[in-house]
Amino acid sequence: MSDDQPEKTPAAPAAKAPAAPAGGPEPEPIRFFGTTWLHHDGGYALRRVAAGAGSIITAAAAAVLLRLSYEGLEIGNAGSFLNISVVVLFAICSAIAFVKTWDSFSRRPAPSSDEAALKGLKTIGFIGSLIAYFLRCFAEAPGEGLRRAEYERAVAEYERRRSSRAGNPAARGPRRKR
Repeated sequence: MSDDQPEKTPAAPAAKAPAAPAGGPEPEPIRFFGTTWLHHDGGYALRRVAAGAGSIITAAAAAVLLRLSYEGLEIGNAGSFLNISVVVLFAICSAIAFVKTWDSFSRRPAPSSDEAALKGLKTIGFIGSLIAYFLRCFAEAPGEGLRRAEYERAVAEYERRRSSRAGNPAARGPRRKR
């Protein structure tokens, strides 16, 4: 493909979502889905199934690895306090990661929020994030509702601004003085 050709071809507008006029706002792509979420085309349903299956398979594999790690602690006679601490740590971190990931599908974090501080906890509790991703794939692409609302608001604002224009300002006649 040459440098002057676009990489993506625009999708045909569907009746579900407003189509952006030429030069209007562009939909924000979602990881693994691109912009197929806008009109549910381009293998959207298959992508949702694959993303959901991939996340639950990854969560199951991670749970098996954590179980093997726990058994290693038991074999090493690390002590019951450490064994219990590890289980509680992963449970709490997974719960926090689940809640934060689930919330991120419906609202954007505030610029001054504690998301950066919780990044380590979300990394440790990645199984919770994977389960949230899996569950969200039943209803929609994760983050689709948020992006759809933002996109529809941007299109409505663009249309409002666009329709209020009176045409070419250079073609207008001179203003009358009062």
